[in-house]
Order: sequence, then structure tokens, then C-alpha cells
Amino acid sequence: MEYEPHEPEAHGSDLAAEEVSAGRGPDAAEVALVARAVSGDRDAISDVVRVLQDPIYRLALRMVWRPADAEDATQEILLRVAGNLASWRGEAKLLTWAYRVGVNYLLNLKRQSPQEATQVSLDEFGESLKDGLAAEDYRGPEAELLTHETRLNCTQAMLQCLAREERVAYVLSEVFGLSSAEAAWIADTTPAAHRKRLERAKKRLGNFLTKACGLANPQAFCRCSRRVEKAIDLGRVDPRRPAFASHPVTPGGRDVAEAERQMIRLHDAAAIIGGHPDYAAPQAKIDAIAGILHSGRFSLLD
Repeated sequence: MEYEPHEPEAHGSDLAAEEVSAGRGPDAAEVALVARAVSGDRDAISDVVRVLQDPIYRLALRMVWRPADAEDATQEILLRVAGNLASWRGEAKLLTWAYRVGVNYLLNLKRQSPQEATQVSLDEFGESLKDGLAAEDYRGPEAELLTHETRLNCTQAMLQCLAREERVAYVLSEVFGLSSAEAAWIADTTPAAHRKRLERAKKRLGNFLTKACGLANPQAFCRCSRRVEKAIDLGRVDPRRPAFASHPVTPGGRDVAEAERQMIRLHDAAAIIGGHPDYAAPQAKIDAIAGILHSGRFSLLD
């Protein structure tokens, strides 16, 4: 089926002044790259996708939980970005603008995760962690790897218990480290509304982690190493194909070990939930995007 980009997004001007004053606006090389892509330069289009693919994949992964779903969302977002490049006016860095396109898509995506589909609250999720909690640490095959996998899977599940608007606010500000002005512009809201969503998300996650998570509070009941067997039984962890702990990372990015060291060093809610490797978008999906862009059916290159 031929891909038809959506109508260009509307853009505001408030962020432009904030980004320029903070030195975060687009540079000349970025502007030139987009100009070449809009003119139909296939190599420039590929370069735009290459620059954006990993950050957009990490955004999608934090919103939809499962890598397979994140891959599909990433493909759709990148195609929308490529199809609407002519609407980018340099009001923000290219990645910030791409995040805006991505958040718009992800907020309207059909619910996919079990947590979202059944609207599981953090309290309900916390109670479920008590069921099947082992008395001792898991010591089976690949114990360290599967403990990492359980932790990474659990923090993904925590995020799914938040309303999408709160999840977006938390991921953009606490995980990606964007300012309130940037995050509000990306989510098409006001900085004040963004801060309220962020505060709600931080309070809910903080309360949950203090009550349930041994990483955040040594007095809490749950330990990743004691949830491994139950997670395997429930099908949330596949010992043959760990989805997160063995996921490819961006060249030079944090791997699982470095992310965990950083998490332990900072030891707060944001560090625990942000303690994922710098995941790379799967190459097969990127190759598929390139195939669509270069198929002769993509309007930007007609």
C-alpha cells in the first residue's frame, strides 16, 4: 500500500526563542541537510532517518512497552517525519520536532499493552508483584542476565500504568532530560500543564517505588532476582530471547551494565526508570523504511 503522509503539524513560536537563547536550536548543518532532503536528495533522506531512528525508537519503546510494537511505531513515525520535512521551519531542533510528530502519533495509538488494555493501576501492579515472589534469589541458568531482564521489563510495565499524557511528560523530562518548554511544545500543551502532569507522574511512581521496589527502598518487599521465575511463568520474560537485556545498543551508547551502574549511582526514581541501555532501532525495520522511501511511491521523492 502506498504511504500517504498526514497533513503537516501546526507549529508555535514560543519554543524557538527558548531554544535559540539556550543554544539548542537547529544548526546550519541540520538546516542544510533537511533542505537537501526536501529537494529530493535520497542520501539526505537516508541521513535524516539515520539521525532520528534510535531516539525515536527509544521514545516509542517507553510508550508501548514491547520492542515489536515499538518497531512498528518507529517505522510509522519516521515515515511521517520524512513525509512532512517541508513543514519543518527550524522552530526547534530536528529531533525535537520529530519527537512532536512521534508523541502525536503515540498518544493516539490503539492501546496495545496488557497494562493499558485492562487499565491496571500502580497499586494493582504492586499487589501483583507479591504473587509468586520467591524466598531466595534466582540462581538458575543466566541468572544475572534474567535478573536484568526482569528489572527492565518491570520498569517498562510501571510506565504503562500511567495515563499516556503523564507517561509522555515523565519520559520527556525525567528520562530524556528535556526542559518544560521543550516537553510542553512536543506534547502540544502549555509548560504549566506539562509540569502538573509531570508532578502527578513523579508522585505516583515515587510512591510506588518506595512501597514496592527494593532498588529504590531497601525496606520494600520486591527484589528483581526473586521475581525471575514468576516472570518466566507469566511469559513476561523469555529466557531464550530476552527482549531488553540483550537488545542491541547504539554504537558508543550505554549497555545494560553501564545503565545499571548509573542507576545505582543516582539511586532515585528517575534513575531506576531511566536505567535502560541506549537501545538501537532494529536494522531490519530501518531497511524496510529505506525500501519504502526509495520505492518510487513516496511523495517527497516524486
